[in-house]
Amino acid sequence: MFTSQIVHKLAPHSEGITSMSRQFEEQLDELKNRMLFMGSLVEHAIHLSIQAMCERDEQPAMRVIAEIEPQVNDLHLELDDRALQLLSLQQPLAADLRFITSTMKINSDLERIGDQAVNIAQRALSIVSQPELKPLVDIPLMADIVKKMVKDALDAFVQKNTDLARDVVLRDDEVDQYRDLVFRELVPLMAKNPACIQLALDLILVSRNLERIADHATNVAEDVIYMVLGRDIRHRAEERVLPR
Repeated sequence: MFTSQIVHKLAPHSEGITSMSRQFEEQLDELKNRMLFMGSLVEHAIHLSIQAMCERDEQPAMRVIAEIEPQVNDLHLELDDRALQLLSLQQPLAADLRFITSTMKINSDLERIGDQAVNIAQRALSIVSQPELKPLVDIPLMADIVKKMVKDALDAFVQKNTDLARDVVLRDDEVDQYRDLVFRELVPLMAKNPACIQLALDLILVSRNLERIADHATNVAEDVIYMVLGRDIRHRAEERVLPR
């Protein structure tokens, strides 16, 4: 009889803990889903800004600047607020704490990727207004690598896939090589033909913006590795190729 009374008294308390735990899990899922929505927006922004430049079409660039950028900024603030509330009210431990802090850092990198996409869109508007210098080859190839890096970094986050995250980190060097190649090709053209200086500068700036997007995608991938393994590989070249 005494035991049954104790169980009866503990049951409501146990149900309350279960309810709070379920609510916390739902909040974590919502945080993840909102961040992934933000990720889809910045991926689209990169695609549209490059499309505007390659197709010499102002409309995709204007969409990035007028429609997508404000949404990304709003989500940046929203996600930080959600994460801070979870940290202050739930006091998460271990894996959940790493997930929330990593999400905050990834949120910041996604917002900066959005800023870089806006910069490319603005350069695209300038490029469209000028005569074509030469067919674009290296920058579209560079953009394809960068877009894949962003996509794979987000996929690694969703799947908690550290192998994919490491692959993203290692691809950053390839993007740097393309940036250097674009610079080496365009500087001599500017020297030979001063009339093309503005267009060449615009293209160099696009390559630099793409390189910075790759850097942010690398940051996201490094945060995924920290989130999953609790291992910080920043500034540690040997960690990037450790056995999985």
